[in-house]
Amino acid sequence: MDFYKYHGLGNDYIVIDPNKTDLELTPERIRLICHRNFGIGSDGILHGPLPGNDLALRIYNPDGTEAEKSGNGIRIFSRYLVEAGYVTGKNFLLQTAGGVVKVAVLRDDASLITVDMGTVSFHSEDIPVTGESREVIDEELNINDITHRITCLTVGNPHCVIPCDTVSEEYTRRIGPLIENHSRFPRRINVQFLKVLDRENIRIEIWERGAGYTLASGSSSCAAAAAAHRLGLVNGTVQVHMPGGDIGIAIEGSRVQMTGTVNSVCSGRFSEELWATLGK
Repeated sequence: MDFYKYHGLGNDYIVIDPNKTDLELTPERIRLICHRNFGIGSDGILHGPLPGNDLALRIYNPDGTEAEKSGNGIRIFSRYLVEAGYVTGKNFLLQTAGGVVKVAVLRDDASLITVDMGTVSFHSEDIPVTGESREVIDEELNINDITHRITCLTVGNPHCVIPCDTVSEEYTRRIGPLIENHSRFPRRINVQFLKVLDRENIRIEIWERGAGYTLASGSSSCAAAAAAHRLGLVNGTVQVHMPGGDIGIAIEGSRVQMTGTVNSVCSGRFSEELWATLGK
């Protein structure tokens, strides 16, 4: 097969294994493969394991840019590693551009996976956010003459969390891209609109850097829960509710751990016509 497709709570990725499919992933090719009308369609491409390396993953957004880390992408890729026979144990390490993560497979079919996403940082240099060196906690950001209270952090990729009384897809689609591309964020940023339901439950809507409106996101779940915890709004164990489903988050100190499902969609081959369009 040339590709394998999975989703994590509606956040879908295509796995392309360079050991099986000889295809250099240029930005143009990535955009075509991810296009939902002219290609296969997905929220991104997972490329790996890389030849000659230990278990390593590269993550590409549908706009052709590369992401440092993706919680759903990591869980999806981990299931592929199990199904393809690259790993046989229940616990292993996976290298991403955003750092090494620890993976624990909780079911024999790898449909439920826990990922230790590493440490959280609220420091402006790490995220990055412009301005003086500081932790970006409960600051003001004015968008369209509306003041938003933002808390920013990185879990290996950058996030801007905005507590709200209500969250909606319409508002996320309208305001999300303005925040993603705001000059305060020199490498752009993922955006989560957060509503706290109680001390152990939150609801979020997500605008993902390089992908747009997204039904679910593992790293966004980690970021929103960590921000809510830092603001004193939730406990250390949080259920994150998203349009695509729920993810469980556990926070211990500065470390955050995520548990969620993975579903297989299909595997397939590029048609000769698509292969030719890709320039192969």
